[in-house]
Amino acid sequence: MSDALRLFGLKAVVTEAASGVGEAVVRTFVKQGASVLAIDSAASGVGTHFKGLRNVSGMVLDLSQADAAKMLVEAADSELGGLDILVNNFDWQVEAPIGDADEDALAELLRRVTGRMSAFCTAALKPMQKSPAGRIINIGCGRALFAENGAGAYASARQAVARLTSELAAESGEFGIMVNYIQPGAVMTPVSRGIFAANRELRDRCIQSSAARRLGEPVDIAKVVLFFATDDSGFVSGTGIVADGGAAA
Repeated sequence: MSDALRLFGLKAVVTEAASGVGEAVVRTFVKQGASVLAIDSAASGVGTHFKGLRNVSGMVLDLSQADAAKMLVEAADSELGGLDILVNNFDWQVEAPIGDADEDALAELLRRVTGRMSAFCTAALKPMQKSPAGRIINIGCGRALFAENGAGAYASARQAVARLTSELAAESGEFGIMVNYIQPGAVMTPVSRGIFAANRELRDRCIQSSAARRLGEPVDIAKVVLFFATDDSGFVSGTGIVADGGAAA
């Protein structure tokens, strides 16, 4: 297999796939030879968003509904004929950036998102046992969702995803399924673009706090997802990579 097709023949599902990080992951996976089921809401236009791009099927699914995980697994079987890679990319939307004192808002956010991650991962484990290269990749929350005084809340959100990922990795390791997470920094997605437009001080602080002195792009995260999806990470599980450009001194 050539290096240009590192995911040749593999079947992947990506959630919240019609924009931002999810879209970048879909396009990266297809470029590397995977077949992808791209899942998003009806409002996203995912059904036609990837029209013309080979090996991508768009599916409308409300990820908040009770049986969404079951429907996702059934769709992977009918559309792709199996499941090798699941990318749990969720919309961490909040009404306003969360600060360290906003304990209730943080608790609700983590309950909602980690609950969905857990449900989707659990549903994927059974079909992935048939895969020669099972991979689950959880995408954490971006820095833009947290206020300037929200460093502690941001750290708590990262820890919650790390803890969940570690637990799932322990459950799935015997089946050869690797479970890892990526913790993005400040990435310019459609959601964060709106937040930064309304709060330029937060945007500037995110840039200044990064050693790279820039905001991330969705493709920056997609490239790390690709590492976790390939054989390069065949002995890596229960851990994560922080993709934030590095902390400024």
